[in-house]
Amino acid sequence: MSYDGKILRKALNRLEAKRAERALLLAERYEEVCRQIPRIREIDAELKTAIIDIISASLRSGSNPVPAINVLRDKNLDLQAERAELLVSRGYPMDYLDDSPMCPLCGDTGYVGAEVCLCLKSLYTEEQMKELSKLLNVGSQSFDSFRSDYYSDEAAPGDDASPRENIDIVYETCVNYAHHFGKKSGNLFLSGPPGLGKTFLSACIARDVSQRGFSVVYDTAPGILAQFETQKFARDPEEAGAARDEVYRYLNCDLLIVDDLGTELTTPLALSSLYTLVNTRLVTGKKTVINSNLTSEELGKRYSTQILSRIEGEYIKLPFFGKDIRLLRKTGLLP
Repeated sequence: MSYDGKILRKALNRLEAKRAERALLLAERYEEVCRQIPRIREIDAELKTAIIDIISASLRSGSNPVPAINVLRDKNLDLQAERAELLVSRGYPMDYLDDSPMCPLCGDTGYVGAEVCLCLKSLYTEEQMKELSKLLNVGSQSFDSFRSDYYSDEAAPGDDASPRENIDIVYETCVNYAHHFGKKSGNLFLSGPPGLGKTFLSACIARDVSQRGFSVVYDTAPGILAQFETQKFARDPEEAGAARDEVYRYLNCDLLIVDDLGTELTTPLALSSLYTLVNTRLVTGKKTVINSNLTSEELGKRYSTQILSRIEGEYIKLPFFGKDIRLLRKTGLLP
């Protein structure tokens, strides 16, 4: 499992903001208490002095430091007890001024050793869902809300299955893919006319895989290939650098969802970039879901043999057919 650097930075920034917010709250609490109990500030100053005295006594040469350290330790404990009693006597919890981390596992650092902590993973998932929501309606689109009854039960002449029978198979394949996503997963190629649910089911996959902690990136084919072009030709170093970061995300995320393949301009650079994208992800074992309105015949005419052979040989094909659901809903023929 890999982490998207862009999303991880956002999650870390949120964690830092939470730490800063807690520090501000603690400072406000401290001032509030000191206005009510001035002695608290005096005790804290004495505690700091006591700590310095203990360190000095332990480093002092020429005499046995233990008796002096014991005296200072007892004084320190008495001051802490007095501080706690003052807080309780004024109705405050004993730990009201304690700087306790929100996450006991990592102390709000986001890491337990070299591993990402559960608290940071949770923030990462939230940020990834926000990023996906910019282009996909992952908030409301889920496998549970998918409606196979929108598809006809009647098979067209020459077809072995009805649109509904077919979509039931596609749906189950997508559900199993999302729920069991991992290193051994394959790649999916969703093809068919517009308005049949390809993007919807892609959003469902993105939602589930993201919530399981994997890095997921979604973009359209034109959007992806535009970033390849920008990183190569942009004169502005900042713009080129931002494009390189995006291309890195496309190449290295756990799951890349490419929508609308076939709507991009088929320039030599676009074809070369598409081959780089598809081939690199296959070689490195990264998983990809591609959506396209093109038929197999149209794919063969549009793309090189190298691209076509990789899609034909390395992707599970999921065909969509039937009447345009989006259009039927728009015209009021479906709820």
